Parts: sequence; structure tokens; C-alpha cells
Amino acid sequence: MKWKILIVVVLIMGTAAAGYYFYNETVETAAVKTYETTKVIRADLTKTVSATGTVQPRDSVEVSGKVTARIQDILVDENDHVTAGQVVAILDGKDFEAKLDQANFTLTNARQKLERTERLYNIGAKSLEELQDAQYEYDRAKSAVELAEDDVNQTVITAPMDGVVVGEPKTPGTMAVQGSTNPTVIMRIADLSEKLVKAKVDETDIGSVKVGERATFTVDAYPDKTFDAEVTKISQTDTANSWDTNNSTSNTSSNAVIYYYVTFAAPDNENLLLPAMTARLDIIVGQVRDALCVPIAALKTDAQGSYVEKITKDTQGKDVAEKVYITVGLYGEEFVEVTSGNLNIGDEVSTTYEAGEKNSSTNMRMPRRMPPF
Repeated sequence: MKWKILIVVVLIMGTAAAGYYFYNETVETAAVKTYETTKVIRADLTKTVSATGTVQPRDSVEVSGKVTARIQDILVDENDHVTAGQVVAILDGKDFEAKLDQANFTLTNARQKLERTERLYNIGAKSLEELQDAQYEYDRAKSAVELAEDDVNQTVITAPMDGVVVGEPKTPGTMAVQGSTNPTVIMRIADLSEKLVKAKVDETDIGSVKVGERATFTVDAYPDKTFDAEVTKISQTDTANSWDTNNSTSNTSSNAVIYYYVTFAAPDNENLLLPAMTARLDIIVGQVRDALCVPIAALKTDAQGSYVEKITKDTQGKDVAEKVYITVGLYGEEFVEVTSGNLNIGDEVSTTYEAGEKNSSTNMRMPRRMPPF
């Protein structure tokens, strides 16, 4: 019976001793900090500002009539190239021709009356006032003829610029209404030899954008192709003119996002870009070649400034973190430029704020050491 008790006691003591040594090993392991690291490198850094815009022709014009008349004939079709002065449409001019005939008839009568009055005035049979009245009637009739002739001429519509007919023109038989507020657009002509992109840039980014800066963009029609562009103009007012308190249509809400229009020249030698395509731009606002870089994830700050944790090995081969203060320059997408600081290419830096988590068991009371067997 005694040997059975002895075996049980030995088993209990062995189990307790194993648990104690396992616990000590766990505490020691938890006390050793581990780091996720990456190397300091040299690389080319590029900082970009993203924006969305619309492809536009460099120049375009809406062709409308200067007189109200029904369209008699359209002489061009969509996508046709036209030159300035080319006849592109003809309006029905019968009414204007009739008015011109009437004006010419009135002018003839006024001329004859003026000539007769001049002869009579010269022999004293007419007064100066009657001569002046006859002259006035003649001048008015002459002006009416000129206006009627101009109306007849305006029934022949010509292209105001070289370009391409974009969109379908109006069909013959349509009434073309003239006016300054809402005239009938007979057709649109655009210069597609050069393309522009007009984009809206957030106010937080507009300060980084400068005329002459380069950009790249893509359009949905060619997702695998990148187009080049260059900033040519930056609007001096926001898109809503919200600063103008006298403008009743301006958006004065303090919660409104402020955007500014930025115009880009976009070479299109292959003529792939079409008006109204959506362009997604990356504007290159900063670039550094062969910069000493650390990952943005490794950058930390405190009251003294920016720093990284440089990881080295101690005499026992364990990781040791050294706080190295640095001065940073250009930020890229993943890396930031280091302009000063005790860092060299190949140095290991920590990319985590917490090098390890404390094991909750370290807060437990240490068990009493087991006596030797």
C-alpha cells in the first residue's frame, strides 16, 4: 500500500514541476519583444493628387440661325469635317425674299420722289423742309433694303470654324428659332484636333497643384491605357462661386465641399478620347529621385518629432529597438523620404507600434518553488 502512495506523490510532484517550468518559459518568451521589420531603401518617390474630370474639345461652337425660319436643307452629317465659311445648312428664305422685293420697290419710289423734289427745290418750287423729308424717306427705305438683304443672307448657314460636326444636326423641316436666350441649335462643331480635360480638385489639394505640372489619367473605354496631360489653367474661383455673397445661386453652406476647376491639355494623337468621357487623373505634384526612404508604417511621432525604431541585435542575438529621430520630406503612397537622421540603406526598422503584447499571466502571483525530490 505504501508503494502505491509513493507513486501517487511522485506523479503529483512531477506534474507540478513541469507546470512551473512551462510557466517560467512562457513568461520569458512573452518578455522578449518581437518586431515586424522592413529595410531602409533608396527609391524614386512620387506624390500625386487624385481628381475626376471630363474630356472636352479645345474649342466648340453651337451653330444657330440669326433669323427664325424653317430648316430647308442640312448639307453635312455627324462626324463630317468642315472648314470655316463652308455652307452647312439652308433655311427657307421665301418670306425674306418677298420682304426684300417689297423693300426694293419702296426704295425705288423713294429715290424717284427724292430726285423730283430736288429738281423742284432747285427752281424754288419746293421748300427745304420738303427736300429733307424726301431725303429721310429715301434713307429709311435704303436701310430697310439692307436689313432685308441681311435677312436673306442669314438663311444660308456657314461654319464659323474648322472642326468636326459632333452629334446629329437638326433635320430639315424643323423650325429654327433665333434668339439670345434659347435659340435652336442646328448643329455643334468642335475642334477635335486637341483635347482638354476639365477636372474638379478639392480645396485641400488645390494648393499643391501648379500650372505646368504633369498628370496621367485613364478612361473607362480604355482601362489598360494611360494618357498624359499637363495643367494649363487653374480657376481663381470655386465651382459654385460661393465667395460671392451677392450671388443668390452660390452655395454658402459651411458644410459644402469646395472644388476648383483645373484644366489640362491632353494630347490624343490616336484620336481615342471622345467628348464627355470621364477621366480619372493622378496629378504629379512632387517627385524625388533616388531618395532614402522608410515605409510610412514605420514612422512614429512624439513631442520631440518624427522617429523610427531601428532594430539591432544584442550579444545574445535578441532584437533591440533604438529610437532614431529623422526629418522627413516627400510622402509617396507607401514610403516617405528621409532628409536627415542616423539611418543607412539596409537598416532594419520596425513597422509596428506595439512590438509585442504583455502576457496576462505575468500579473499572476508566482507559485512557490517546489522543493527538490
